[in-house]
Amino acid sequence: MGQHVQQWGIFEADFDGPAEGNPFLEVDFAATFAQGHRTVDVEGFYDGEGTYRVRFMPDEPGEWRFTTRSNRPALDAKTGSFVCTAPTGSNHGPVRVAEQFHFAYADGTHYSNIGTTCYGWVHQDPAIVEQTLATLAEAPFNKIRMCVFPKAYRWNENEPQFHAFEVLEEGPTRWDGRWDNSGDAQWRLDWERFVPGHFRNVETRVGQLRELGIEADLILFHPYDRWGYSKMPPEAEDRYLRYVCARLASYRNVWWSFANEWDLLRNKTVEDWERYARVVRRHDPYDHLRGIHQCHRLYDHGRPWVTHVSYQGGPDQVSRLRKDYGKPVVVDECCYEGDVPNGWGNISAAEMTHRFWLATCLGGYCGHGETYLHPQDILWWGKGGTLHGQSPARIAFLRRIVEQGSGGFEPCNVHGHMAVARGEREILIFTHNHQPRVLEAKLPEGRSYSVEVIDPWAMTVDKRPGQHSGDIAIEMPVQPYMVVRAVEIE
Repeated sequence: MGQHVQQWGIFEADFDGPAEGNPFLEVDFAATFAQGHRTVDVEGFYDGEGTYRVRFMPDEPGEWRFTTRSNRPALDAKTGSFVCTAPTGSNHGPVRVAEQFHFAYADGTHYSNIGTTCYGWVHQDPAIVEQTLATLAEAPFNKIRMCVFPKAYRWNENEPQFHAFEVLEEGPTRWDGRWDNSGDAQWRLDWERFVPGHFRNVETRVGQLRELGIEADLILFHPYDRWGYSKMPPEAEDRYLRYVCARLASYRNVWWSFANEWDLLRNKTVEDWERYARVVRRHDPYDHLRGIHQCHRLYDHGRPWVTHVSYQGGPDQVSRLRKDYGKPVVVDECCYEGDVPNGWGNISAAEMTHRFWLATCLGGYCGHGETYLHPQDILWWGKGGTLHGQSPARIAFLRRIVEQGSGGFEPCNVHGHMAVARGEREILIFTHNHQPRVLEAKLPEGRSYSVEVIDPWAMTVDKRPGQHSGDIAIEMPVQPYMVVRAVEIE
């Protein structure tokens, strides 16, 4: 019992086993972890060169014991133990749904989702990957949407650092302008043999995100493909999902995003997506958050396996989506700040800032992305690198304002075409695109509030004198997209 692992950390045991034949198909390997009368079954995985690993994320302090099982004697009936210790520092455990429409870490600490999108950052040259991590270390984001498979699209036409499966025959090395075109491509991959180095790279980056306090929203399937990943045979899809769970589910900062734009994967049926969900739920013993993202047609987020709404569109739909599905709403793609020709990628920094504030005041969460043209096609949304826009500083300002409260905001009403939201001790009034000279509102009677006028773009807080209660009339700058915050005086 010499090894000690923090609660919600990772215990790993490795064993030597057979390397001949095809271990990915021919060797079964798993373990049962036990604490008292409680047991947790965990699938192991082959990591190449005769090495087998099993990983486990303990969720209770104390002694844990394990026993392996396998169809190969060299891996069967191996035993061991470790001690799970109390978490320290920023380790608050996995993020869960809390209070129906919001999120919290496993230890009860509120989690306010401030996300960004960077689809293919882990598939770039190491220098760009390290630059991305350095940027994230200074950025306000605590979640990042990212693809397990590489992505082929405009400004994303380079070959990835690794392929997920062994390459039998190479095909086109340029994207032809179509999505989900892998049936016409000439690449041939061996769907029965993973490339451990690919997944080792992904998990290394997920671990680095964990150390930065960033959730990894892992996109399992997407249509932007010229290699064939979007059209694997069903048995290969299931095997891939099991392998991803075995390698990555033990990381506390993992979320599963079953698709980026599920409705563009024309070859997949709803039953396929339901099957994927069954596989992941069966092989993820930690019940990580699960979402599925659309382009045009919403998935049924009311399905029991879907934990939260992952939405592409305007944040003005947050109220409707909350009502329709009764789950947290994350506008993972509200368009991108940038200057590309496509309408989805050329909103202004001011508009991105406005969308974050509107989503917050409607009781949801918004996601950032950036698509400024770059001479080497290093756009943040696709490859990472550095941020060039002006919205991240404003999003950091919003995050500080939100985290001064004690939890998520619940919408109260729309007062004079303005969004009104209430936290535990504070009220936010967002003027949206209106510009009243005097903002009139009603605060709860019998309570006293301090009042501030917040400029989300200038990142200023103008505290108004006195204590306020009941009907208030606050003089305002005559400009849109302002916020009045009332904080209860204890």
